[in-house]
Amino acid sequence: MTDLIHRTDDELLSVAEAAAIVRAPVATLRYWRHLGTGPHSFKVGRSVRYWRSEVIAWLEAQSS
Repeated sequence: MTDLIHRTDDELLSVAEAAAIVRAPVATLRYWRHLGTGPHSFKVGRSVRYWRSEVIAWLEAQSS
């Protein structure tokens, strides 16, 4: 339940939206997902989604 409360102010992103934030091609995000090295993602039905906060956190971790 705490995780749900945390997510109320977050935003779900599509692969294209996450790619725009990371400034990488969509194909790169798909490849990172395959390797398990990119930002955390999950499927909703057939669609891959990202939480905006997790994409930002992943970018910050890459800069350290």
